[in-house]
Amino acid sequence: MDLVQSIDRALTILEVLSNYNEGLGVTEISQEVGLHKSTVYRLLSTLIYKGYVIQDMDTNKYKITLKLFELGSKKVENMDLLSASKTFTRKLMETVNEVVHLVVRDGNEIVYIDKVEANNTIRMASTIGKRGPMYSTATGKVILAFMSENQCMNILNNSKLEMRTDKTIVDIEILKKQLKEIKSRGYAVDDEENEIGVRCVGAPIFNRHGEIEGAISLSGPSNRVTEEKVETIAIEVMKYAHLISEEIGYRK
Repeated sequence: MDLVQSIDRALTILEVLSNYNEGLGVTEISQEVGLHKSTVYRLLSTLIYKGYVIQDMDTNKYKITLKLFELGSKKVENMDLLSASKTFTRKLMETVNEVVHLVVRDGNEIVYIDKVEANNTIRMASTIGKRGPMYSTATGKVILAFMSENQCMNILNNSKLEMRTDKTIVDIEILKKQLKEIKSRGYAVDDEENEIGVRCVGAPIFNRHGEIEGAISLSGPSNRVTEEKVETIAIEVMKYAHLISEEIGYRK
């Protein structure tokens, strides 16, 4: 991989600063990223000039701004999928009263671009903008299932398949078999494979070219989203995924 060192270092500083709401001083940043203070100072000066970092005049600490969020938001706002899905993800949540997620693929991961909270006392820890693995999530697996085999294998072969729970499937041959089953039935299940105590059901969204565009999922505690309810829930998830697909131009 041909990395540009200065860009790599600047992005590392941004990633570090994102973990500290109160900011960090140059010495602290230097220790966190393993760079000399003079190098850190030069990089910070550029990041301040471009609007990604500010310096608190009272504490002299450096903090990230919302510019990265603004850039990401522009991309999300321009996605037809997000605006097209709003009505349907809300209706799905109201039908089953569990949290609904909308995701898209970004590289070898999924990214949550929308979330509709349920009207119950238990909240999912997911947030918009959060990333997740494809091999252990319902939405990720359903996207993999409806890709070309070459695309799918390229992602699996370039992903670090880790046991996130004792139910996570990390054997590629078993995953391939499961993906064929998912494609055949039209939905995927994350049976506590990504997080113990949480079960998810996901279905694919297709664009006007018939290509996989993203996915929606319904997630809840495994004592509410029980194995006995999965098939009934899947019917609803597939129904609304299909309506979203039609809204963005898909015609079967």
